[in-house]
Amino acid sequence: MILAKEDLVQIYDGLKHNFLYNNDINSIHILLNLYDLEDNMVNICPKYITTQEIRKKIRRLLVYKKSRQLISNNIVLLIHEDIDRLELIMHLEGYKYGYYNSKWVNILEDAALKYCSIVEIYDNNFLFHHSTSFKEIEKIKKDFEIEIKNKEKETNTLGKAIHTYCEKVIKNKIYNLDKYTDKQLTIECDSNEMNIKEEEPYLSLVELNKIYNNIVKTITKNAIMSFGNASWYGVNDRVLNRYR
Repeated sequence: MILAKEDLVQIYDGLKHNFLYNNDINSIHILLNLYDLEDNMVNICPKYITTQEIRKKIRRLLVYKKSRQLISNNIVLLIHEDIDRLELIMHLEGYKYGYYNSKWVNILEDAALKYCSIVEIYDNNFLFHHSTSFKEIEKIKKDFEIEIKNKEKETNTLGKAIHTYCEKVIKNKIYNLDKYTDKQLTIECDSNEMNIKEEEPYLSLVELNKIYNNIVKTITKNAIMSFGNASWYGVNDRVLNRYR
């Protein structure tokens, strides 16, 4: 049975939703199969740098708190799996966007044949994925990136998807952070008794707002960057696969 394009889109969206919101690992493998990208896993792997960046930014944001290290560690522990899933989906969608973008694949192939023989293209696992030393290739990459940025500026498709995910998955965890956060204890002794108390009070709503907004901003920046990088990998891989 051949599915209509609308039916396939619904299936894709359902699988992405199950992976993102229900942590269903099988859904991502099914999605890769449906996209016919299972053999391209080497380049469908984001760098997963967002959580480390968030950790550093929260420490700077709460520089006045003694427990800033503990708070940042707890936040990253709490949401890192959620962020990793989002980064993987964004990377996959970017890769697919580039891999099936015939316009840019044709442009890159024409340029590649000026600098590489067919045998070289056949034998290599990488084309211009990481190196764009030729000015023409550098311009192609830059123009491709500009097109992606302009499209996102017009539609805000990625930004809206990221914002929705953060609102539904991450926001509640951040605003209820004190339920998940271990408190450091201090011991105060005097001649008569020993008192054990929490080192600092709970985070205020103002602080939680700053933390959450900072997290969303960082996730958005890195997820969109991951989409762009993966798109370029997809274009390059499609050129290579035309000769195999």
